[in-house]
Amino acid sequence: MADYQAPLRDIRFVLNEVFDAPSLWASLPKLAEYVDPETADAILEEAGKITSGVLAPLNREGDEQGCKWNDGEVTTPDGFREAYQTIVEGGWNGLGGNPEFGGMGMPKTLVAQFEEMLQASNMAFGLAPMLTAGACLALDAHGSEELKSKYLPSMYSGVWSGAMDLTEPHAGTDLGIIRTRAEPQGDGSYAVTGTKIFITWGEHDLAENIIHLVLGKLPDAPKGPKGISLFLVPKFLVNEDGSLGERNSLSCGSIEKKMGIKGSATCVMNFDGARGWLVGEPNKGLAAMFTMMNYERLGVGIQGIGAAEASLQSAREYALERIQSRAPSGAQQKDKAADPIIVHPDVRRMLLTMKGYVEGGRTFSTYVAQWLDIAKYAEDAERQEYAQGMVALLTPVAKAFLTDRGLDACIIGQQVFGGHGFIREWGQEQLVRDVRITQIYEGTNGIQALDLMGRKVVGSEGRLYELFAQDMATFIEENAADPALRPFLEPLAAALERLSDVTEHVLGQADRSPEAIGAASVEYLDLFGLTALGYMWAKIVKAAAAKAEADTSGFYTGKLKTARFYFDRLLPKTVSLAESIRSGSDSMMALTAEEF
Repeated sequence: MADYQAPLRDIRFVLNEVFDAPSLWASLPKLAEYVDPETADAILEEAGKITSGVLAPLNREGDEQGCKWNDGEVTTPDGFREAYQTIVEGGWNGLGGNPEFGGMGMPKTLVAQFEEMLQASNMAFGLAPMLTAGACLALDAHGSEELKSKYLPSMYSGVWSGAMDLTEPHAGTDLGIIRTRAEPQGDGSYAVTGTKIFITWGEHDLAENIIHLVLGKLPDAPKGPKGISLFLVPKFLVNEDGSLGERNSLSCGSIEKKMGIKGSATCVMNFDGARGWLVGEPNKGLAAMFTMMNYERLGVGIQGIGAAEASLQSAREYALERIQSRAPSGAQQKDKAADPIIVHPDVRRMLLTMKGYVEGGRTFSTYVAQWLDIAKYAEDAERQEYAQGMVALLTPVAKAFLTDRGLDACIIGQQVFGGHGFIREWGQEQLVRDVRITQIYEGTNGIQALDLMGRKVVGSEGRLYELFAQDMATFIEENAADPALRPFLEPLAAALERLSDVTEHVLGQADRSPEAIGAASVEYLDLFGLTALGYMWAKIVKAAAAKAEADTSGFYTGKLKTARFYFDRLLPKTVSLAESIRSGSDSMMALTAEEF
């Protein structure tokens, strides 16, 4: 298996040439204070070294060993503690954190590139800083000044880590029926009691303290999701001077035996009257959680891209070295017994499909990150509101489409290896197992599709969709005279028209059929994602075309040829998806339960 190497040239191309991120940062004064092109480039370079040189070599061993649970304590695989200290020493946990409390204040457009490298090199390990960053985001946005001052500096430094405790044995998607209770103690604290499951890195031996953000209900809370509050519950209580006090009344009851990400601990957490503090307003816990969900769900989408990138690197190397049969056009390496398998059309189809999804997906994740930065830092209210609408619309697409294609790409990479792809030593089967969870956690992809179709498109009566459609239409119109883009703009415009027509169709059906939204949602998200990646590939062509003629490395010409493949072989999938959606819900709902 190829050793993972951070794709820095591709990342810099997307960040600097496709999106000109430095200009965006300069236009946002709150960001310009902390980041400039030189700082960003230094961060990317160092991130590449750490992920390729420190984290990637631990990936397979972490999978082989897994985490171990004994009497409530969790031991991480060999090398993880030392690697975590490297992350701590570099300040990576606080890369996007609030500078007022010790964070580095970097933009999401830059942080997203680090996240891809982190997740591609070692997804199980990468979940630890990812969960800490999410907890910090929610705490920074909704916590009191006292809580932020007390907890954020040590979480940003990595001395303490964070965990998000949402799911319960009987309550996954339907958080409104959680049973965890929080009783006021009269001193501003609460006694939190309940059981949470599937808590990633809920217990471990990496950090001195673990800060849990726990969803629970107050005694007088309304029923359903409107009665959920958020509580900060530390593993060790924190004294007034910041030192650690006694152990809190919470424990890890067990860890799950899982299909993948075995190097991370997925915990059952028991809270037995543990002391906690309210984050945000009473009964507004879901609002606090959703503050970080847009970032976390994009982060999960980036996990899909990272795994796919690692799979692509290995599959490409294998295809260049493995010799089997002769090329259809005749022997290419006559001095050898056979030609490398990259000469065969089907192998090229697989590799190009992977490239189309990986490089287009990386561009799309950066596109979404750009809107997150504008939504957070823009000083113009209208620009900020526009960006918030784009984030709301695009987040479920980023999470679900990128992870669906991430699994597809990892399976394709496994297929390139043939029988060797099924063998552990080559690494492809681990990538398939690891990436599979990304379609499930942080809201299953079916739920993401319902969110897109039901809440964002139908719920806004199409207004949020129009923001994206207009952005695409403007790009097509503004570049109509560009000869390099002309071959791509006609099929892109057709795909956009197809997506818009289907959107109108479902909007019209939603009032008449209660099943219309659910029946259309998954195919609609795929249709949306394929069209969005077509838009991204058009942006890639625009950035690469001017430099392709003088390109001797094949970097820019390779982008143009991969774009051609995407438009010829992948974007046309939107036609069949549109027909599936238009068929409605009748055939889906016709069977009785007994007929299944």
